[in-house]
Amino acid sequence: MNENRRMIANVGVLALAQALLLTTVVGGMAVSALAGRTLVADPALATMPVAALLVGPFLTSWPASMFMERFGRRSGFILGACLAVIGGVLAAFGIAERDFWLFTAGHLFIGAFQGFGNYYRFAAMEAANDQFRHRAMSWVIAAGVVAAFAGPALAHATRPLGPVEFLGTYAAMAVLGILSAGIVSRLSLKRPHVTLANAASARPLRSIVASYPVIAAVATGSIGYAVMILAMTATPLAMSDCGLGMELSRSVIQWHVLGMFAPSFFTGRVIQKFGAPRVAMAGLFLLTGHILVAVSGSEMLQFTSALVLLGIGWNFTFLGGTAMLAQTHNPAERAKVQAINEFMVFGFSAFASLSAGWLLTHVGWATLNLILLVPLAVVALILLPSVAPLRCPMMRSAPQEGR
Repeated sequence: MNENRRMIANVGVLALAQALLLTTVVGGMAVSALAGRTLVADPALATMPVAALLVGPFLTSWPASMFMERFGRRSGFILGACLAVIGGVLAAFGIAERDFWLFTAGHLFIGAFQGFGNYYRFAAMEAANDQFRHRAMSWVIAAGVVAAFAGPALAHATRPLGPVEFLGTYAAMAVLGILSAGIVSRLSLKRPHVTLANAASARPLRSIVASYPVIAAVATGSIGYAVMILAMTATPLAMSDCGLGMELSRSVIQWHVLGMFAPSFFTGRVIQKFGAPRVAMAGLFLLTGHILVAVSGSEMLQFTSALVLLGIGWNFTFLGGTAMLAQTHNPAERAKVQAINEFMVFGFSAFASLSAGWLLTHVGWATLNLILLVPLAVVALILLPSVAPLRCPMMRSAPQEGR
């Protein structure tokens, strides 16, 4: 297999793996609260499994990066898929035995699967040449379009299967984990070459987190992700408060998920043409557009339009931040830098998800969205120097030898 065919094959495998990962996660989000409500007397605890889906990647993102640095991407991705199998089996047993905490533990393992799988986009960039790198990342993220339809469809089709409601859904997730393990086992990735110069110049963790390029990239990805999660989590509750039912909120969320992933078919080319910092800044403006539309009214049109803008804004900030991050380190620093990024992304996202209900209850939908202007303004200020990198010495990236 020549290098181009190997590159395309690897990116295709990673895109398929991404589709299975997000189908599993979206399916879990679609039914976890409903299933949890049938297992616990206190309705306030019913969202614990949803929280576990976000805490899982937060806990595993750092060890996942370290594991893959030592044993390789393929081994790490297979391990992550095995965690999905364990999670699906535990959740299914929790439903069968009416054990809420076992059910919640299953979601923690499914979330851990995402902690490993979120490195698919980095692996795609490492598998590609310089001309294809940004598009490879985008194509892998674009596979989430499949999950926008497959996740809810999986939850709906498998919900009545088995002797107990929802048991079939989690059994299906275990099967998806098995399929994912088989798919990622087909990867043929070369490890980035670490030269003696790279190893000698590798910075300590303190120096890495203090560098402007890393701060800009991590802030862009983590704040953009957290803003999206907080607004998305609060939306169905806000729609319910406005008298818009569950079916309407499901439609809005589906449009939102399409907004998140469909632009990925061209975001890579946009990044290649205009540069990652400018694309990330455009994402911040789109997220601001979500806020302006969201506070303009409480009809179906406003909720749908706002959530589509929220999805596209997330896409530009997340992919832009990822592309920026790739230019901040040499191969010897790869694992640390990527681990820092994922740790911050899911740390902020878990906090945002857990805060959404409290903020909506205490300040309301409009004020909740206006509050989001503060972190967006902070990130915009951080990014300002990077939109003209040739005039800003701080944006000079770390050496890229051996990439």
